[in-house]
Amino acid sequence: MNNNTAARKKWNSFKLFLYILPFIVLVLLFSYYPLYGWLYAFYDYRPPKPFSEAEFVGLKWFKSLVENPIKIAQIVQVMKNTFAMSGLTLGTSWLPMLFAVFLNEIRSVKFRKFIQTVTTLPNFISWVLVYSIAFSLFNSTGMMNSLLQGIGVIDTPILFLQTTEHVWFKQWLWLTWKNLGWAAIMYIAAISSIDEELYEAARVDGATRMQIIWHITIPSLLPTYFVLLMLNIANFLSNGMEQYYVFQNAFNKDWIQVLDLYVYNLAMGSGSYSVSVALSMLKSVVSLVLLLVANGFSKLVRGESFI
Repeated sequence: MNNNTAARKKWNSFKLFLYILPFIVLVLLFSYYPLYGWLYAFYDYRPPKPFSEAEFVGLKWFKSLVENPIKIAQIVQVMKNTFAMSGLTLGTSWLPMLFAVFLNEIRSVKFRKFIQTVTTLPNFISWVLVYSIAFSLFNSTGMMNSLLQGIGVIDTPILFLQTTEHVWFKQWLWLTWKNLGWAAIMYIAAISSIDEELYEAARVDGATRMQIIWHITIPSLLPTYFVLLMLNIANFLSNGMEQYYVFQNAFNKDWIQVLDLYVYNLAMGSGSYSVSVALSMLKSVVSLVLLLVANGFSKLVRGESFI
């Protein structure tokens, strides 16, 4: 009987493994197999020649990142942009939680679903279309300038998209508009799992809606918030490039070029594939270190880790 039970458990475990096997294969193909490309950082690769004909140069490209004063200045500015963009996002990471809390307080189900749908839809709009919207609204002949000129507020058009002022803040606004509703979904799901008896007990004790939010809803959401916060810290240097790629131009390039976009411009713009791979490798190493630090901090503060 014990042998049958053990065999059944092994078979059930094997079936569960088969369920996750396709996902393991996908991770291996799209996350680990591309690491083969790190070899480019150690060779002098010049397309269109095949990689087999490239000369091995060792750590030459890594050294070039810290030996050339011009490149050092570029990297410093790029890192400043990256830290500013990621810092703004990280510092306001509580906004989706707050939005989910107040969305949950809307009593009209139809109105709540309408707000949730309207705020979630921008997530499914590509950054190219987002820039098209921004261009239609804020270019020199767009709706905003036409309106301001029509009411006599300004005489000449304001170059909203070409100016170097408040670039970081404006990009954060576009990112928040696009992702706020989608990011709130996880918190909305967490709110639905809160024991309803806690709310009933608080109402019986005479608690107001704000007191219920402050003492029940928000404390129940904090574990979810801290896990997402730690993951965002681990991805601090990986703030994407699509948004900044479509919004960059000759006027704001120095202030909008984040690390991922800089790596892309090095490879596709100047053809420095090997240098871009070397820089990308360093970014991956730093991101891994940040992940381990964030995990250690979570274990120290919350008593549990997320890895």
